[in-house]
Amino acid sequence: MESIVERQQEVIEEFSLFEDWTQRYEHMIDLGKSLPLIAAEHKTDDNIIKGCQSRVWVHASLEGDQLVFTADSDAIITKGIIAILIRVFSNQNPKAILEADTDFIDKIGLKEHLSPTRANGLVSMIKQIKMYAVAFQTQLN
Repeated sequence: MESIVERQQEVIEEFSLFEDWTQRYEHMIDLGKSLPLIAAEHKTDDNIIKGCQSRVWVHASLEGDQLVFTADSDAIITKGIIAILIRVFSNQNPKAILEADTDFIDKIGLKEHLSPTRANGLVSMIKQIKMYAVAFQTQLN
């Protein structure tokens, strides 16, 4: 199984292949399109990320000792952003998620190329993923 750091490095390498942000946005949109759909019963107000301009739903479940995330968004760029985060953090141990650094986002230049509201949404998505990890880590202990 790939570690979070290995997955982050893959994302950094992928984004470095693109020459400009138009191509990177297109890649993010493609990633969003490939995001496995969240089950309809999980598209509830309880799973909406607070602090996002668009609507983003994230659901987490524990499978063995791994946290599995599904997500969706009503905005294509935002769906791409959450797809990147799901790719990095899904199927990982809650403790590893809590200990993970998120500097890969800065390394691909994502924050600086987002509007302030989308950047706030990105921070809210990360915060929610970490909050799920805290909740499920408690269950494992």
